[in-house]
Amino acid sequence: MDIFKSFLYVILGLFVGWISGFLGIGGAVIIIPALIYFFGFSQHQAQGTTLLLMVPPIGIFAALAYYKKGYANVPVAILICIGFVIGAFFGAKYAVSFPERLLRRIFALFLLIISFHMLFKK
Repeated sequence: MDIFKSFLYVILGLFVGWISGFLGIGGAVIIIPALIYFFGFSQHQAQGTTLLLMVPPIGIFAALAYYKKGYANVPVAILICIGFVIGAFFGAKYAVSFPERLLRRIFALFLLIISFHMLFKK
């Protein structure tokens, strides 16, 4: 894996961590589509890698099943996880200053965008 791609994985983790901390959503909602559409992962690889980065203690057994089949990319999971931890901290710090109604609307809009993208993108 080249240094530029490693950097992009950390940036993905930072972004997803921030959004997760800000909107209180699980990171898989963003990480899985990003790994598929931006990094060329298969659905299985994206799910396995995402489970792996969230292992302690969330998905240990699910991640293990994907890992055994060769669908979990350990180095990518570690890099995204590093960014995710930092991003989530700052996203949560920022979110608490937003009015509830605005935060709810941002959350709903984000879910709609992701849903339509996954539903209609080839």
